Amino acid sequence: MTYFAALAIAVGFGVPLAVLTAGLAQARTAAAGLESIARQPEAAGEIRIAMILGLAFIESLVIYALVMAILLWIKLPPSADAIIKLLENAPVH
Repeated sequence: MTYFAALAIAVGFGVPLAVLTAGLAQARTAAAGLESIARQPEAAGEIRIAMILGLAFIESLVIYALVMAILLWIKLPPSADAIIKLLENAPVH
């Protein structure tokens, strides 16, 4: 039963953690890209392409985390079954 509890926690925290870190990474990427364009306006096209490519890679990691969370979520038992198992294994006083 602890396996399913750990699985539920992983599913519940995995995607939000991936989204938060990806949001921070995208913000830093955009800030660095805009700062680079401000310093070298003649290289704006190349910087923009590299920045968009980096943002796409960051976003793909979030999509992979979502897919993994869905795959793990499928492995979880229904809530009613888990509660019944917990009640069956509960110590009797």
